[in-house]
Amino acid sequence: MKLYKVLLIEEAREDFRRLDRSVQIHVAKLLKQLESNPYKGEHLGNKAGIDLTGYYKLYADKKKIRIVYTVLEKEIVVKVIAIGPRREMIVYHEAIRRLHKRK
Repeated sequence: MKLYKVLLIEEAREDFRRLDRSVQIHVAKLLKQLESNPYKGEHLGNKAGIDLTGYYKLYADKKKIRIVYTVLEKEIVVKVIAIGPRREMIVYHEAIRRLHKRK
């Protein structure tokens, strides 16, 4: 079985650090699961003008927190873009902002 390396971009590492400790533990377990099952999350698409086609989301903390990531097959890497609250689509706005900033 092929194991993927899970990488958090710097901003996503900061997102993780800001979470409550109990939520960090849950998120860390989910990130670990992505090593062997990178397609565990649900596909994201183009919703409400936020185009995250090709990205995935995972739920944490009773669906209050989202983990937004992509899978880079050639590099065998799961790249986490953002971790944050779902309310008002905050995490998705932040993810798209980070992606545009990196281009």
